Amino acid sequence: MEPTLVIVGAGIVGLAHAVEGVRRGMRVVVLDRDERAVGASIRNFGHVCVTAQDGHALDLALAARRTWLDLSERVGFRVWRAGTVVLARADDEMAVLSQFARLRGDSQVRLLDKVPLPLVADDVVGAALLPLDLRVDPREVVPALAAWLSARGVDFRWRTAVTSVEPGLVRTTRGVVAADAVVVAVGHDVDRLLPDLADEAGLTRCRLRMFEVASPGGHVVEPAVLSGLSMLRYAGLAATPAAADVRARIARTRPELLDAVVNLMFTQRPDGNLVVGDTHHYALTHGPFLDEDVDELVLREAARLLGVAALTVRRRWTGVYASAPGEFLVAAPHPTTRVVSVTSGIGMTTAFGLAPTVLDGL
Repeated sequence: MEPTLVIVGAGIVGLAHAVEGVRRGMRVVVLDRDERAVGASIRNFGHVCVTAQDGHALDLALAARRTWLDLSERVGFRVWRAGTVVLARADDEMAVLSQFARLRGDSQVRLLDKVPLPLVADDVVGAALLPLDLRVDPREVVPALAAWLSARGVDFRWRTAVTSVEPGLVRTTRGVVAADAVVVAVGHDVDRLLPDLADEAGLTRCRLRMFEVASPGGHVVEPAVLSGLSMLRYAGLAATPAAADVRARIARTRPELLDAVVNLMFTQRPDGNLVVGDTHHYALTHGPFLDEDVDELVLREAARLLGVAALTVRRRWTGVYASAPGEFLVAAPHPTTRVVSVTSGIGMTTAFGLAPTVLDGL
């Protein structure tokens, strides 16, 4: 008999484990409380941000990159291979890029003589290309992966909420599902099922604000674009000595950007609009009210980065993802159960590298 792997959650982390389970010849059942994935897995930049990671996350990102490229051929979704351009608008930011290039080498980081973007601020003093980074359309790939897996025998049970996970079984609002192994991949909602485990891990919720804006002039921007604020968010860039100088300068001159934990970046959607963001606020339970001045701050800074007076907003939304002291939460409440959450906002980047390591343990 094929062993049965039950996965709770049909976001990108759950789907990555389903892909790996199928590869290993397991019978896979995926349970999700909604009728389709609507959470963080489709509310993101679609940025497979490989090179800016560090340590274990970098290893997982490199492995995930190979899987993204393989699945794009098998499933039939598009992957953009234009990399990421990191813009420097001050000497300390340029120092970060120079140090990062020396650390990683030309295969991962290339300093640029000219910024290869049609839209850019006048105060840009330099840039680097991270050629290994990828870009996908999360609104396309997540449902495409679910459909592809379903066609290969994965049993998706939508609108099925899980009430408890016990050794050998999962209790749901539609009955009990027997399982040889269980992966709980519910993102920031670990505390809904296993509150003590979530508390022990220090898990909380990060709420962010993102925007879809019209590309000024209809310009095409192939690579993802990061800014100096991104140098403070991603571990590989933040580990350079000069990153401390960037933080100190911004804290002195623009503290409101650090207060809102802004990561100023953007990617382009297939329809030409730009996805711009984002901010980060942390709480176990977020209130329902949003501050307009935070939105205005991000949109104003994004316009400055693009060198335009203002941006036209097409859509705006709130995202939520799990946050904890480490980059990943992998816990074993039972010998045959793993709770898996990417607790650093890099699920699209690392999930396909993380899943094989989790199933190795099962």
